[in-house]
Amino acid sequence: MTQTSGFQPPGKIDFLDVLPTPRPQLERLLILAARLKKQYRATGRNEPLAAGKTLAMIFEKPSLRTRVSFEAAMHHLGGAAIYISPGEIGLGRRESVPDAARVLSGFCDAIMARTFSHQTIELLARHSPRPVINGLSDYSHPCQALADMLTIQERCGDLRGLTLAYVGDGNNVARSLMEACATFGLKFRIASPPGYELDPQSIQRTCQAVPGFDCSTGADPRQAIRSADVIYTDTWVSMGRENEKQERLRVFGPYQVNSELLAAAPSQAAVMHCLPAYRGVEITDEVMDSPRSIVFAQAENRLHFQKGLLAALIGGQ
Repeated sequence: MTQTSGFQPPGKIDFLDVLPTPRPQLERLLILAARLKKQYRATGRNEPLAAGKTLAMIFEKPSLRTRVSFEAAMHHLGGAAIYISPGEIGLGRRESVPDAARVLSGFCDAIMARTFSHQTIELLARHSPRPVINGLSDYSHPCQALADMLTIQERCGDLRGLTLAYVGDGNNVARSLMEACATFGLKFRIASPPGYELDPQSIQRTCQAVPGFDCSTGADPRQAIRSADVIYTDTWVSMGRENEKQERLRVFGPYQVNSELLAAAPSQAAVMHCLPAYRGVEITDEVMDSPRSIVFAQAENRLHFQKGLLAALIGGQ
């Protein structure tokens, strides 16, 4: 979670990126998320930690998991969530981002935003006196990465010393995963086609922030997964890059996560995908539906991590 400057009252906390958030805070979030998940599984309900609270949800991009998981999380905690579509708010066009931040903060207890530009998230946080959560931006996807850490912990136990291998586009998800791996002590391997790598500045910044972080990059997916405990992939054509689709499909062909690729990995390696998955493109049905896949447990944990995050930010936890 990130302390930001601007119009916030003292102590206002945002969750914009993984790396600026101290590891003890992130560890406590995972513990809280696991507790709330266990409670919900056992009783079918959670403590009403957000009773009387409202979350504003700004969407510039369509969403399944982000919208439903945050809305359900608020419901489970006894609060409410309000979906705001692109046409209703027109951030930066119909109304300035700072003005929208101030208005929504007068109505709601927190703001979650899924935006095209990371700058929009930062502006919301700078001008909102209420907590702001990054639901996804072009730069990062921290809620996804922390839900993924919860999932890996459930599958493998202690996170420290595990190896996560990411195969595919060096995008916002890859960046947040790298930061989460550095924070929690996992080794990070990434294999991407030349020209589609994770940017060197992000890698350098993460390595500087966490001395001793074991991170390697390359173009060979088999090399990347050779000692992996977790193999992770994502769509090759992210939202907003549809005009590059044909070229990307050609370039990324050798990076498909299929049974042939998995033969180069340890037999216990789990497979993850943040969804939506284009079956038969970046991942095959055979792998997606195999016992090694923890993709749908991963998707469910978006709900439970976000309950933990909301309980911490507005639920007094």
